[in-house]
Amino acid sequence: MFEIPGKKAISLTPSAVSQIVKLMNETETVGLKIGVKKGGCAGMEYTMEYAKSIDSHDEVVEQDGAKVIIAPMAQMFLFGTEIDYTKSILESGFKFNNPNVVDACGCGESIKFKE
Repeated sequence: MFEIPGKKAISLTPSAVSQIVKLMNETETVGLKIGVKKGGCAGMEYTMEYAKSIDSHDEVVEQDGAKVIIAPMAQMFLFGTEIDYTKSILESGFKFNNPNVVDACGCGESIKFKE
């Protein structure tokens, strides 16, 4: 994993921690696995799924009972990212505040990373 000693690969806001813990308890999973894949108008998209297990090459970040598993191919793209969870009248969901993103599509569903 790309890391700086003493610094986690990603950080979670209290709202994200609360939502991840809730999802882990409801689904009886070991955590939430995040990654990136090619797609969308900006070139890349985040992926998120329930993790039933942890692979040996996954990076695991634990914070206040929440566990996020980072897929190996996504580790360099997600380093330094803060994950938040927001709720509003129209929508709710996880938001990625990623310093590695240089562009995003208008709808916010796909991103482009620094080359």
